[in-house]
Amino acid sequence: MTSLKELQDWVDQVAAQTRAEEVVWCDGSQAEYDALMGEMMAAGDMLELNQETHPGCFLHRSDPDDVARVEHLTFVCTEVQEDAGANNNWMAPAEAHSKMDALFDGCMEGRTLYVIPYCMGPIDSPLSRCGVEISDSPYVVVNMRLMTRMGSAALERIEREGSFVRGLHSVGDLDPEQRFIMHFPEELQIQSFGSGYGGNALLGKKCHALRIASHQARNEGWLAEHMLIVGIESPEGEVHYIAGAFPSQCGKTNLAMLIPPETYPGWKVWTVGDDICWMRPGEDGRLWAINPEAGLFGVAPGTGPNTNPNALAMLDSDTIFTNVGVTADNQPWWEGKGSGEPALNWKGEAYGPATAPAAHPNSRFTASIKQCPSYSDAAEAPRGVPLSAIIFGGRRAQLMPLVLQADSWEHGVLMGAGMASETTAAATGAVGVVRRDPMAMKPFCGYNFGDYWQHWLDMGQALSQPPAMFHVNWFRKDEAGDFLWPGFGDNMRVLEWVLKRCSGSLAANQSPVGGLPRAGELNTDGLSLADGAMRELTAVDAAAWQQELTDIERYIRSFGDRAPAGLLEELARVRAGLESL
Repeated sequence: MTSLKELQDWVDQVAAQTRAEEVVWCDGSQAEYDALMGEMMAAGDMLELNQETHPGCFLHRSDPDDVARVEHLTFVCTEVQEDAGANNNWMAPAEAHSKMDALFDGCMEGRTLYVIPYCMGPIDSPLSRCGVEISDSPYVVVNMRLMTRMGSAALERIEREGSFVRGLHSVGDLDPEQRFIMHFPEELQIQSFGSGYGGNALLGKKCHALRIASHQARNEGWLAEHMLIVGIESPEGEVHYIAGAFPSQCGKTNLAMLIPPETYPGWKVWTVGDDICWMRPGEDGRLWAINPEAGLFGVAPGTGPNTNPNALAMLDSDTIFTNVGVTADNQPWWEGKGSGEPALNWKGEAYGPATAPAAHPNSRFTASIKQCPSYSDAAEAPRGVPLSAIIFGGRRAQLMPLVLQADSWEHGVLMGAGMASETTAAATGAVGVVRRDPMAMKPFCGYNFGDYWQHWLDMGQALSQPPAMFHVNWFRKDEAGDFLWPGFGDNMRVLEWVLKRCSGSLAANQSPVGGLPRAGELNTDGLSLADGAMRELTAVDAAAWQQELTDIERYIRSFGDRAPAGLLEELARVRAGLESL
């Protein structure tokens, strides 16, 4: 129950519509979490893992047809179609409500309706925003407890403020033909039906924290972004914070938990957030950021001692695993873990060549971010952390240098708008297809990309001390197809150069496409780089860049009248510089 009439009336209306057997208001307590785990284990929906090796760890197995986000069934529902933009699937709000009302009618008969109040961001931060998710899934409740500040404290803030994002979710019958995720940004509302998968069902995550929040941010003068936040501490104890946007398979989580190489004694990297960043101009003219999440919903396969030891270390206790394999002694297992052998695959079948892989490629772990060895308590700072730099990163075998500094805020926005990755054969069956993913927000921006880029340009006007902006590319290859840069922990070397540029202690080689490291000024001590590798990693091919700018311009202009004139003017400036070479 709640003292906020608007909230109580909505819960009562949904309970009547869905004909739920029982209504439970979640308080976020450990006792509630333990009780729900017990109920799910009794029902066979949650399996207890080896409590000697993995205390507090559990395994959930999804329906095989419900294992990932369904972008083609995800809609942004605005009154004017153009407001959603070509970057989103659109449906008229009236049509979407009619469709969803029919699906929700009676869908919770015999089930419990859980009311889940939550806060995205520290409870006492003015940058945070609250929501309430209604769900018939206890799996959602326990995951939301790890992923958000969920429960009584969030409800108290909602009652004080009187505003919240409404999220309505039901697993339905898990019928792929009746599966939709609808966003109503003008109503601050989300409706999700027919899926129990995290990205479709944990409505505080991508649905609220990016699609709805990006719309809120535009109206309120801030930014909701698909970015990590890290603090880089020098041996002298000075900490600078960096936000970074990276599309899938571009090293985002590894960078969020980076361990500096042995050649960097005294340096530390602090994890503030691994996935989502909310940024707001401060009174001091700087950009301040919070991580709206309290946990990690990470991909398990590939997480191992060589790729991300910090992530691996946080998964030995109090973690919910989804769709991983298990060993004979009931420990979680996935490809790339680095130890153990699977006995059962993610479906619970005996593991073998015919039943590989052991873990689903999109299998997940959910854990509190506080379990990460590199966690920073700055993640709880109500004011957030001040950003010294914003980094955009893609996966390009050619063209893009290892690191490139934008000439200005406007140039940085162009870098972000044009960022792209090349597909791999393993992912798509086609090699080298360039896919634009502006600011890594293509699946997550809740409104027209043209308006979104204009909002980024406008934000720069509100900052007297904007963060410096960079583009990185860890994936440049030589003619033989080998990576020129080792990546992983050695990316610290690039971060050091970034911070020295922010402080003004290093100059850069200026090129028409941005600032580049000068010879010998990016630390390569202890690296075994191929002859000429650094020269190639910092090379600018003018002809190739002219083609790149043509492709970027075509993409930006595809948004018609919404394409910002300021962005096209910046593109013309860069092009003119290339033509003068």
